[in-house]
Amino acid sequence: MLSGAALAVVPTFSVLATAAADGSGTHSGHNGEPAAPLDGQGGRQAEPRGMAVDHAGHAGFAGGPVPADRAGIDPTAILRDFDKGKTRLLPDGRTLREWDIVAVDKEFEIAPGVMFPGWSYNGRIPGPTLWAREGDALRINFTNAGAHPHTMHFHGIHRASMDGTPGIGAGSIEPGQRFTYEFDATPFGTHLYHCHQSPLAPHIAKGLYGGFIIEPKAGRPKADDEMVMVMNGYNTDGGDDNEFYSVNGLPFHFMDHPVQVKQNALVRIHLINVLEYDPINSFHVHGNFFHYYPTGTMLTPSEYTDTISQVQGQRGVVEIRFPYPGKYMFHAHKTEFAELGWMGFFEVSPE
Repeated sequence: MLSGAALAVVPTFSVLATAAADGSGTHSGHNGEPAAPLDGQGGRQAEPRGMAVDHAGHAGFAGGPVPADRAGIDPTAILRDFDKGKTRLLPDGRTLREWDIVAVDKEFEIAPGVMFPGWSYNGRIPGPTLWAREGDALRINFTNAGAHPHTMHFHGIHRASMDGTPGIGAGSIEPGQRFTYEFDATPFGTHLYHCHQSPLAPHIAKGLYGGFIIEPKAGRPKADDEMVMVMNGYNTDGGDDNEFYSVNGLPFHFMDHPVQVKQNALVRIHLINVLEYDPINSFHVHGNFFHYYPTGTMLTPSEYTDTISQVQGQRGVVEIRFPYPGKYMFHAHKTEFAELGWMGFFEVSPE
């Protein structure tokens, strides 16, 4: 029998979900009985499992996060997986980079017993992180193998016909159809791509997004470790808010699988916010400060801080060195987001 004190620190999922009713927790509109999915836009949630305050007093899933191989998402692998495409030299001496991207409908187990019917690029959430160098010619062969019309919209500078917007150029790519997006890599910076099909919020929130990194032509100062972190959420009940939050697609993953870094190494993080249904997201690191470069389009940082905020589609470069070994938490500085999955650790090993 659990004591009253023990019960107070081991909330079930339904307790967390109903907290908003008394103003103490998550979004209004959440309740212990998830609504039926709306027109296939939401998720299919199994019987809610317990959640526990774990990991030094922070909430987590009882039993830990879903293993990556079972979930169908591996946030640790995504960290350093920069896809540079197939390359060849053009007659003008430039590099052509080419990728094959396929929109696929796929179920992911994002939390114990919670199945999310995702719409994905190349079968993963987030989609591949595409890497190019400033001035490269880019070619993205997009095939829609899903059940709904989709597009690929890239943040950057390009012709309107390549914008991946319904009604412009190729517009919506229908199921079974394909289109090739072609444009040059500019400007340098940390960018993203996502579906721009209406209704826009679910087409993004169901998983159709990814990082798009353009390295400056002359390069950046060399980092010892470089990675991408995509902040996202999951709307599992078809409503207008999120029930889970994560970095690189799997709630609480980096609590049990800390990001491994070296003491005093320069760590460069491409931080991207694609969270839908919430107006803002944030990134905070414990026991340290970092330099921040908004959008990554400048080589001089704008601030030295331990917390930054980003609205939807906003992104930037975080550069950090850890002077001391140990485990340092990072998380959204919105308690609700953290306790519903958006938290993890850096584990710093001695030099």
